Amino acid sequence: MAELLAIEGLQAGYGATEILRGIDLAVNENEIVAVLGSNGAGKSTLNRAISGVLPPWRGTIRFEGKAIERARPSAIVAQGLIHVPEGRRIFPNMTVAENLDLGCYARARARRAENRARVFGIFPRLAERQAQSAGTLSGGEQQMLAIGRGLMAEPKLLILDEPSLGLSPKLVEELFALIQRINAQGIALLLVEQNVMQSLEVARRAYVLDNGAIVLQGSAADVRDDPDLKRAYLGM
Repeated sequence: MAELLAIEGLQAGYGATEILRGIDLAVNENEIVAVLGSNGAGKSTLNRAISGVLPPWRGTIRFEGKAIERARPSAIVAQGLIHVPEGRRIFPNMTVAENLDLGCYARARARRAENRARVFGIFPRLAERQAQSAGTLSGGEQQMLAIGRGLMAEPKLLILDEPSLGLSPKLVEELFALIQRINAQGIALLLVEQNVMQSLEVARRAYVLDNGAIVLQGSAADVRDDPDLKRAYLGM
């Protein structure tokens, strides 16, 4: 598989506080890669640096071989690297359909209708509620909408930041099944999660982030099956 995202020596932080301390990470085409860690490990900071919201201090970020560590967020989106942030960030007073359409504002606008139909095929509940105000959706439906909005931009790589946060166990099961369906359509995913075991069930490879550094990496199966490593870094 060809390498899609390559990060080397990434350092970033806020003010004088360093959060990321030399991150090396890669995502290949068509694979799911999990980034796992507890609150405060640096996961959201990593996502912000990749998507251009937080300029890195040092290191390189390459997407399809092109350096993007100094690119604007809009330029990164235009290349097909799409970030679905933690907390859903939908527009509650707009309809489901209007929220989806915003997803293709910077990319794939000409194929808006086709991509909306594709999203409705993945998330039938959104099709049923397309004229409904987004703020009236359940938490699970709002998460579907946030992911659907990301899919409207025809991502080559979709970053999902804590997608299972706040969902019931039943909805979490449904969410991870949908993540696999999205990947089956040829979309690579960087799954940044605290939900360790279910992330490892769907991912091909995994990285464990602790105190801003990668402390463990390997196949998802190896990470899942090593009790000492899970106890040390994942609190399990």
